[in-house]
Amino acid sequence: MAASDADTLKIFTGQGSRELAQRVCDHLELPLGHGDTEVFPDGELLVKVEQDVRGRDCYIMLSTSKPVNDNLMELLIYCDCLRRASAARVAVVIPYFGYGRQDRKDVGRTPITAKLVANLITEAGADRVLALDLHAAQIQGFFDIPVDHLSAAPVFYQYFSERREELGDLVVASPDVGNVKVANMYADLLGGELAIVEKRRLSGSQVDTVNLVGDVRNRTVLMMDDMISTGGTVCSAAELVMDRGAKEVIVGATHAVLVGPAIERLAASPIRKIVFTNTIPLGDRLTPIQDRVVELCVGKLLGDAIHRIHHNLSVSELFAFAKQTKR
Repeated sequence: MAASDADTLKIFTGQGSRELAQRVCDHLELPLGHGDTEVFPDGELLVKVEQDVRGRDCYIMLSTSKPVNDNLMELLIYCDCLRRASAARVAVVIPYFGYGRQDRKDVGRTPITAKLVANLITEAGADRVLALDLHAAQIQGFFDIPVDHLSAAPVFYQYFSERREELGDLVVASPDVGNVKVANMYADLLGGELAIVEKRRLSGSQVDTVNLVGDVRNRTVLMMDDMISTGGTVCSAAELVMDRGAKEVIVGATHAVLVGPAIERLAASPIRKIVFTNTIPLGDRLTPIQDRVVELCVGKLLGDAIHRIHHNLSVSELFAFAKQTKR
């Protein structure tokens, strides 16, 4: 990072993403921006930036994960604060984009909340958005400002390629039909075969897995997905491939949402290893399965993207090694 960047580039963070933001700043050799969020007794938030940002490129990093509404509101207030402080450009970095699954009307008289959130971020004063593994790629089009949609694929690929010999005879399985392109990319990169799990969703928390396309017998099965929420999809898929003779199951997911019965389901599942990134702080939630969990850091990836945006360089070159990295 050039010495002058310390004067022209500032990175701030909300309460929920401080550790990841610090990792980004460490990679860029920049100090983390001085900003404080005060919570009043009635629940209202006050954001105050404690340094001069006039004429500078400012990035605010915050995952809108649980508590979703609190984090989202803090993000919006930060945008307004930086805009009113005369920042030259306000860019929002959202490692995990909450409300991303409400991206269409499945039934009548329901909202498209992902679009609403995009409108709120734009109206709050953001000039640009940087997001990681959106649940649906079309959410980029919900914004009327530039969006850089990153994939965690480089981080996962580095981890698994360094352990390729340990994986042995490998099959990359898509836990649902919608993730086939991503699974096929990892199969090509890691030199494995492709399998597809067909599922039928019974409700928001229940999934009935019904079929498997591909041969997994006596092979290591790697399942990649953008997130694990309740764990129903990945756990039922893992049980299916083990019933079909798989040697072991390893799961990779960018976002550790992990709500409801997720931890209990993962603990009871035949999954040997679960690899998450730190887009959402893991904390002590994973204590019951901590012996199976690996955490990867996306700080370098986000830092490189911020550096390229700041210097008007290509962001897509970060993913030149793979053609199909997004859902």
